[in-house]
Amino acid sequence: MHGAAVVFAALSVLLGAKEPSQTRQSAGSFLQIAKQAAQAREAGRLADAIRLYSDGVRLRPAWDEGWWSLGTLYYDEDRFEEARRALARFVQLAENPAPALGLLALCEYETREYDLAVGHFTEWAAKKPPASNELLTVAYFHWALLLIRKGEFERATVLLNARARLGNSGPELEEAMGLAALRMARLPEEYPPEEREPVWLAGRAAMQTALQRPERADQEARMLLRHYDAHPNVHYFLGTVLLDSHQSDAAAKQFERERQISPRHAAAMVQLAMFHLGNGEAAQALELARKAADIEPGNFPAHKTMGDALLQLERYADGTRELEIARNLAPESAAVHFSLARAYQQMGRDADAARERALFTKLKERERERTSK
Repeated sequence: MHGAAVVFAALSVLLGAKEPSQTRQSAGSFLQIAKQAAQAREAGRLADAIRLYSDGVRLRPAWDEGWWSLGTLYYDEDRFEEARRALARFVQLAENPAPALGLLALCEYETREYDLAVGHFTEWAAKKPPASNELLTVAYFHWALLLIRKGEFERATVLLNARARLGNSGPELEEAMGLAALRMARLPEEYPPEEREPVWLAGRAAMQTALQRPERADQEARMLLRHYDAHPNVHYFLGTVLLDSHQSDAAAKQFERERQISPRHAAAMVQLAMFHLGNGEAAQALELARKAADIEPGNFPAHKTMGDALLQLERYADGTRELEIARNLAPESAAVHFSLARAYQQMGRDADAARERALFTKLKERERERTSK
């Protein structure tokens, strides 16, 4: 007898193994319960369906379909803690748990398990499971809110802009865009009331930027500036609006102004570094990007810009190291993989360069798919 069989036999004795007739009876009861649960759900008798699915998973704890149904029923009833437990069990059991990860993350958002939610949103998006447009819209929005809370404003803005371009505008989206624009690491219910006006003004401008209406975006951003000239991040935000309308010189002046208000503003330093890099001023770009990385070691645009500047200075080994740091911080960034492909090519690492080019192409295709949904 194999070891696993010995353990199973011992447990059967301890727990009171059922006779074959009991096993057949249990199987018949389970099948009847499963059938009745599905019928109750189809008939809209949700309380009965929840009771029956609960009975079913008690009889068969490994019934993944039952856990899935129970989780979605609880979710529809706004019973998020119970839904979270059921969906987490489904994820443990199912061969392909990807469709449940987004829903599980939404439950974790509601139960304020924010770090778990971010992880499950990220895993869900990476697997690209089939999902309804409603789930995609709701999940990406809440994921963006949590990214804002973590201070990952650029990633959040990408998700919010995609939602805006799908026509899903509204006050809650503008508010979230305003929080991201002003780099306020707060959920909508967390920031102070006195910040509401600048957040809403910034959100209106950010919405126009997302909808690719540069003139209206500029008008809204300048209204924000008139009322909140000394507010942190206002000049930085105006700079990004100007960049979107290809006014790089004017944008650089706004980033410089932001540095006067907030001398340790790493994001403004990175933008200025990229401005200098675009003008062929690699040494100045490197200095600013390095300062930004010193302030925020996890700032992947700072490391990427340092890497690009070092490549421009023909310091290929140093540049490659910085770009590898950027890749580790943001493996989903297509731009980082593109720069790394150039770096590896310069160093004669052809296989590595080909791998990075393939990843760049894959990520760009994924971006196109996401924005076209």
